[in-house]
Amino acid sequence: MSERIIFWLWCVLLLCPLGANASLRIFACEPEWGALAQELSGEAAVVYTATTAHQDAHHIQARPSLIAQARRADLVVCTGAGLESGWLPLVLRRAGNSRIQVGTKGFLAATNFVPLLERPRRLDRADGDVHAAGNPHIQMDPRNILRVAEALGQRLAEIDPQHGAGYHQRLEAFSQRWQAAMQRWQQQAAPLRGMPIVVYHRGWTYMNHWLGLRQLAELEPLPGVLPTSSHLAAILEGLKSQPARVIIRAPYQDPRPVQWLHEHTGIPALELPFTVGGNEHATDLFGLFDNTLQLLLEIGP
Repeated sequence: MSERIIFWLWCVLLLCPLGANASLRIFACEPEWGALAQELSGEAAVVYTATTAHQDAHHIQARPSLIAQARRADLVVCTGAGLESGWLPLVLRRAGNSRIQVGTKGFLAATNFVPLLERPRRLDRADGDVHAAGNPHIQMDPRNILRVAEALGQRLAEIDPQHGAGYHQRLEAFSQRWQAAMQRWQQQAAPLRGMPIVVYHRGWTYMNHWLGLRQLAELEPLPGVLPTSSHLAAILEGLKSQPARVIIRAPYQDPRPVQWLHEHTGIPALELPFTVGGNEHATDLFGLFDNTLQLLLEIGP
């Protein structure tokens, strides 16, 4: 046997175990859903996550690599409610994969299983990047994660019945761990209730709703519109009579407007992870909430 043949045989033996037990391919639009899919599927699936915590999920290019991954996928898990409307329809169309189109069992939109907040009373482009169904940034309320987990666990068992028992077992185990963690987080977060905050973008609504934070202002004059000097000046004036405790932004957002407001007010500027992978501590869903609360509590109410 030639050395070249032996080399390729070794490659096959080394690589096969990576996917030997996996029968399902999952395409997750955002890191939180990729992490949740991995929690519930274990070795039964290969999970590909299309975006990172350092990217704005509103504005992603439909790259050939995304299309190739969608072409091979058995299940797509995305936020929905218009968050990915700028790129996901193109990815799905060009992938040509009938299993994962909207309306099939192979497509799951997380926002379909969560009561959405901030439903607009009117739809007008003059109001900025407003989502018709409501605010799609549901991932920073752990109660929403559990709701989506229950739906995702059921969907996995439907499309991959061979591993159905395993999906149900992993869902039950995750739910028990998650509910215990939620009780702990709720106790830890009690001092934060009523804390006045300023945010960069309307991405923290569900966290505010969960923790009882009081949002005073947004650095964006309209959703999706970059902060302007006049708007920042107006916020600065308002904070003189009603000060905030912290200015919050996500990793993918420009730190300069936050830093400007910090320098002119002395209010602490804080980057929260926003999703899995947002910093070195938010390596999974549990770490995401552990670290978020730790950072907020270090600021103090």
